[in-house]
Amino acid sequence: MSADQTLGRLAEESWSRFGDFDSLYYEGTWHRAEALAERTRRVTGGFGALGVRPGDRVVVMMATCPEVPVTYQALWAAGAVVTPVVFLVGVEELRHILVDSGAVAVVTSPELLDTVQAAAEKVPVIVVGDAPPGTTPFARLEEAAETGAVRRDPSDLAALMYTGGTTGRAKGVMLTHGGLWHVSKAAQGMSHRPGVTRAIVPVPLSHAYGLIITIAGMHAVEPPQAVLMRWFDPGLFLRLAAEQRVQYGSVVPAMLQMLLAEPLESVRLPDLSYLTCGAAPLGREVLREFERRMPGVRILEGYGLTETSAVTTFNPPDRRKVGSVGLPLPGYTITVRDDDGEELEIGEVGEICVRGDALMKGYWGDADAAAGGTALVDGELRTGDIGCVDDDGYLHIVDRKKDLIIRGGFNVFPRDVEDALNEHRDVLMSGVIGRPDPIHGEEVVAFVRLHPDGRATAEELIAWTRARVGRVKYPREIYFTDSIPVTSVLKLDRKALRARLTG
Repeated sequence: MSADQTLGRLAEESWSRFGDFDSLYYEGTWHRAEALAERTRRVTGGFGALGVRPGDRVVVMMATCPEVPVTYQALWAAGAVVTPVVFLVGVEELRHILVDSGAVAVVTSPELLDTVQAAAEKVPVIVVGDAPPGTTPFARLEEAAETGAVRRDPSDLAALMYTGGTTGRAKGVMLTHGGLWHVSKAAQGMSHRPGVTRAIVPVPLSHAYGLIITIAGMHAVEPPQAVLMRWFDPGLFLRLAAEQRVQYGSVVPAMLQMLLAEPLESVRLPDLSYLTCGAAPLGREVLREFERRMPGVRILEGYGLTETSAVTTFNPPDRRKVGSVGLPLPGYTITVRDDDGEELEIGEVGEICVRGDALMKGYWGDADAAAGGTALVDGELRTGDIGCVDDDGYLHIVDRKKDLIIRGGFNVFPRDVEDALNEHRDVLMSGVIGRPDPIHGEEVVAFVRLHPDGRATAEELIAWTRARVGRVKYPREIYFTDSIPVTSVLKLDRKALRARLTG
């Protein structure tokens, strides 16, 4: 990889490529490219003045707003490691991330401040907007002198993304400048169509999907324009798409489901050409129904993991194959293997394995040891997903090998939910699984065995769990049972629990 393939340098190159233009639209205002570049250089200096040094981890936990890409680019320019945290996490998970990463600061916004302050303890907190005593206003960072990017190497860490990955509990995935540079460049090249430059962005920029979208925009070959949504709302999505004449966008399957509940036939979107869709499996019927009701829009599926720098395969706009998740990005090789690790033939179903220079460096700290091993085997990522490659090289996802639940594009780790449930005084044991859901892809379901004198209700346990694991992970359904099935080695038998749902 070239020494110039670092994200701080990429941001500077992108600012000089097109000059000044309307760059980001957010809540009624267009933000100009040169003004955003100046803000970023000042925030770079501001982080330096606060003592942020190359290699330091800084947590960014905000709803989508212009300050998110400004913060990312400033941290990369300062040589720091961005640690994005989606705004839905609970206090305990955020505390774990802060401690495990050794974060030197947190950047957040007022509506998330209670969660952040409850978790941050001695970690400095920077607030975008009204900053209460004891915190640092983001505006103070912008008072610093403009500062350019420090020198970094493509092999240096650029992001530490926390995920359940393919083995064990949530852990930090180490992504490099060079890996993120390469994947974002490849993704931009595969998805770009001449003249299609204005995007709507409803996905959280603090998610791996949103992070790679941010970086891909810095590789644009035409002046890119983005319409940012603070939170996804289907009605607002359609209004913004029409008012701002957006041409493409990025969604997750749950967003398409919610859009299907809107009066799509009455909405005129003549400029909207395609929507990329990832982060979770997309039902074939959802795709067909959406395209039937919005005949001018194509859904382009992709596939990736945090460990592959967010994107592995993609359906190019002019070569889409419905039912597949697309072709491998340049630089990635996909092999399908059986349980013994042997390579399978075209069309045969097995574990999807990925090789390429943009893979993660590994898991942070001692996460590999705690999880019982790494997902990297001889430089190849064992994804834990099951699929096949067809005669044309397109990847098809068949199933998920692990117990990870993906709800609305967000990872839900059953053990996290079980641990929270088991903390309740009335709960003796619990087991958590996912069941197929037409809106969210999967829904979180818990089976609970109470102590003999336990009196907790389902509503009480749902509220209890939500307060501990956040607004995505908590179970929407709880079934009380006299026994939780275990295997012969006394491990929770999730297969038996799934059979109870379908039996």
